[in-house]
Amino acid sequence: MRSPRTRQRRRLSVLVASGAGVALMLGACADTSGSGGGSAAEEPASGAEQKIDCAPYKEFGDIKGKTVNVYTSIVAPEDKPHIEAFKPWEKCTGATAKYEGSKEFEAQLGVRINSGSPPDLAYMPQPGLLARLAKDTGAVVPAPEPVVKNVEANWSEDWKEYGTVDDTFYAAPLGANLKSFVWYSPTDFKDKGYEVPKTFDEMMALSDKIAKTGDKPWCAGIGSGDATGWPATDWLEDVVLHEKGPEVYDQWINHEIPFNDPQIVESLAKVGSVLKNDKYVNGGLGEVQSIATTEFTDAGLPILDGTCTLHRQASFYQANWPEGTKVAEDGDVFAFPFPPMNPDVGDAAVGAGEFVAAFSDRPEVASLQTYLSSADWANVKGKVSGPGWVSSNLKLDPANLKSPVDQLVAKQFQNPDLTFRFDASDLMPAEVGSAAEWKALTDWIAKPSTTDQETADQIEAAWPQ
Repeated sequence: MRSPRTRQRRRLSVLVASGAGVALMLGACADTSGSGGGSAAEEPASGAEQKIDCAPYKEFGDIKGKTVNVYTSIVAPEDKPHIEAFKPWEKCTGATAKYEGSKEFEAQLGVRINSGSPPDLAYMPQPGLLARLAKDTGAVVPAPEPVVKNVEANWSEDWKEYGTVDDTFYAAPLGANLKSFVWYSPTDFKDKGYEVPKTFDEMMALSDKIAKTGDKPWCAGIGSGDATGWPATDWLEDVVLHEKGPEVYDQWINHEIPFNDPQIVESLAKVGSVLKNDKYVNGGLGEVQSIATTEFTDAGLPILDGTCTLHRQASFYQANWPEGTKVAEDGDVFAFPFPPMNPDVGDAAVGAGEFVAAFSDRPEVASLQTYLSSADWANVKGKVSGPGWVSSNLKLDPANLKSPVDQLVAKQFQNPDLTFRFDASDLMPAEVGSAAEWKALTDWIAKPSTTDQETADQIEAAWPQ
């Protein structure tokens, strides 16, 4: 994958981590391990049955009987595959990993650090939180050399840089998800003679073709309780990255160009050519304004009854299809990558994921941190997880994943020509990415008279001085 510019990582260290609520919500979405609707999958394997190479952990000495505390935002029942995946390392070393998931992860992590009793390891739901803690507390321990070597061998450079603050590498990637997908029905496409579009222009031509039949090709929803609006931010991120490219995307995140820069306004208008087009939306759900009140979990369901054809949403949306839905390339529903818009950019994707940070340099902590950054862990985790879990580890065998969507995501991550960028709203200051942008984009849809420029101006005005 093509790497983000180094200066983005340097500037990231001074950004405020975006809103705790949505960070934890989307962090959970990024790891739905073991849960999810759709077609039945084989029963996940037991962690105790998995074999790994124990040699890499001998260098940490005799750590038998030692305990490593692991603190995360991933709670029951999604915690079970994580606990299972520890077992091969525990068998190798004789040490124990003690897992603790909390819905108050971010707030409590700060409390524990400030009181001098941080966990040994923590799964960070986005790079902004890692950067803030490394910069403001000094409590995060730089990654040991075996972890550095694993990350350099098992991940693309961009993922390593997302775990880096001020040129110091702290945290290896863990789980990941891709947001740049469009859901559709392979059965419906076959029956109607439609082909999966290879470019954005082809996707718009298909939309026009469907609209001429009297149907509305797109269905969408941005409702999400207090976080209403976040799915619209993903739409905008996709278009900025695909249309304007990674350099503009990085400048936008770092506020090197303002949110109301003409390039961003132009991309917002392109999003509006779909989401505010009454000939395109909202198939099976209502008029344009219905997007603002439709829960994102329900927004793609009209695909199943044929009242909608296309729905842009992340890979984790597979968990929202009703029981019995066949989610496969020849099934009731499947997804294709958000198609290229600019030949100079090519394949691109926006996504998210967790990172493993240490707050102790004890040998047993470094040993577990090393295991979590290994190809062994990624493949064990794939085997013990149900549908909905993926890693961007380049040595993850897609065949170890439980669903065709997860396998598609893994193959996307392993595409050497893919330009990947982390979710922009998660990297912007909370006042912008998880407040003003959500509200402004919701109003932009709910109030048809609101212009692209007014919306961008409103968001820009919230950027902290």
